[in-house]
Amino acid sequence: MRLVCTPVAANPETKVRIELRTVSKSYGRTRALDRVSCEIEPGQLVAVLGANGAGKSTLLRCLSTVIGADKGTILCDGQPLRRDRLDLRRRMLFLPDFPLVYGGYSVIRHLGMLFRVYEAETTGVEDRAVAVLRDLDLLPLANRPVATLSRGQAYKAALAGLLTLDPEVWLLDEPFASGMDPHGIQAFRDHATEAVRRGRTILYTTQILDVVERFADRVMVLHEGELRAWDTMAQLREQGRGETDPLEHIFRQLRSESV
Repeated sequence: MRLVCTPVAANPETKVRIELRTVSKSYGRTRALDRVSCEIEPGQLVAVLGANGAGKSTLLRCLSTVIGADKGTILCDGQPLRRDRLDLRRRMLFLPDFPLVYGGYSVIRHLGMLFRVYEAETTGVEDRAVAVLRDLDLLPLANRPVATLSRGQAYKAALAGLLTLDPEVWLLDEPFASGMDPHGIQAFRDHATEAVRRGRTILYTTQILDVVERFADRVMVLHEGELRAWDTMAQLREQGRGETDPLEHIFRQLRSESV
């Protein structure tokens, strides 16, 4: 089946710049993020890489305001990103590794609920939703309750909401470990690639080095809450000094430092 990848932005001209200034977050005595600072320009596909407990999910939760940072500031187009700034929060959407979906809702009703929450432009939304559901092989399941779907299908139902809404910033936690089938993963990659061309900013977390090698403009490496690398793949290869696998080289160094 040919993927449609229909541009779905209500306003494709808008773009968001994100800045993290010494962002820290702790859970009790555990430091999940430790003075993380970086600037994320519009139109970047960012892979957030790290081992379990590195702070990857915490970073996305702070960016989405699901939780607040203990210290530091997150700026969205120069404005502090806080929970009470619904205008800024509606410019992004966070998809956790186990997305929060209403199990009793059908796939299509879930999409409608998302558009109401975001107060999104609905002109042409039916055609956009059909195109996305078709791309994800969900169209035959559109009237099925999400609770009756497999884990991979439920994730695709949540992903369909993100793709149809098409916010300016996409935040995805472990999409490549979501249980989606290969077709769904390829559909996500195709839509994400097309969205970045339109200036969307996409951050996704992963532990899979091979995915990052082929699917990222920039790589953010977190280790024990610290930002250890923030570079393009070309820069990482240059720093690897001839290493055939620069990301594995970085991880070997981090593991040796932790011993």
